[in-house]
Amino acid sequence: MTAVEDVTQQVRCTIADGVARIVLSRPEKLNALGPPQRERLISLLDQAGSSVQVRAVVLSAVGRAFCAGGDLSLPRRDPDVDGRPARVVGETGPAVRSAQALIAAVLDCPKPVIAAVNGVAAGMGAQLALAADFVVASTGARFAELFITRGIVPDAGAAYLLPRILGLHLAKRLLLLGGDLSVMDAERLGIVHQVVEPEELETTADALATRLAAGPTVAIGLAKRLLNQSLDSDRVAAFDREEMAVAMNVWTEDSAEGLRSFAEKRDPVFRGW
Repeated sequence: MTAVEDVTQQVRCTIADGVARIVLSRPEKLNALGPPQRERLISLLDQAGSSVQVRAVVLSAVGRAFCAGGDLSLPRRDPDVDGRPARVVGETGPAVRSAQALIAAVLDCPKPVIAAVNGVAAGMGAQLALAADFVVASTGARFAELFITRGIVPDAGAAYLLPRILGLHLAKRLLLLGGDLSVMDAERLGIVHQVVEPEELETTADALATRLAAGPTVAIGLAKRLLNQSLDSDRVAAFDREEMAVAMNVWTEDSAEGLRSFAEKRDPVFRGW
């Protein structure tokens, strides 16, 4: 099996009924993500965002973990004979930017993204789940931020994402002490949309994806963009973006269908454009 064939099996994707189902399938590594897996995930999310066939995305995983984070088993370079260390300041830049690009791909995907979290989501894996628009989790799920316990500065956008989702002080508690959140705490805080038994996780995530895929796809994407940008916007900029989004959406077929169905006193049938 070639490296390309291998990574396509480790990060699988199928599309049916308007839903792209992306599955992490590297259970022997707890679905840890090395550069090839991250690049494939980014590519699949970009393709889903631009495809008229896709109206919602589900991220899930096989095995006992959702994603253990970055692949720390990658080989390290030995020091050079001239005494240069195996790593120097700045060499980690490409790997960090790759992790950041993955989280950005989830946040920026114009289609709604659902994370179906079956077990531990640690480090980059936690950010991958929390960047999704909806998190459906099994009773065995857990969100762990263990960077500091390994002497590592939090990456994968953790210091940007967590304060916006959890608030500053809880983000500090997790990132500076190397803590974790149980699934019940995550649900109580509003991070997890729904907690279900493990055997119900797939059907629950699919049901939510089907509901979103039947919605006005462009309006949902624009609303997602407005919500995400609002966290970094002043009121004037946010209101300007809202005006532009409304002006763009009003020309869609789904917007016309929404008005027609209201006037005709029936449920709308949205087509995604």
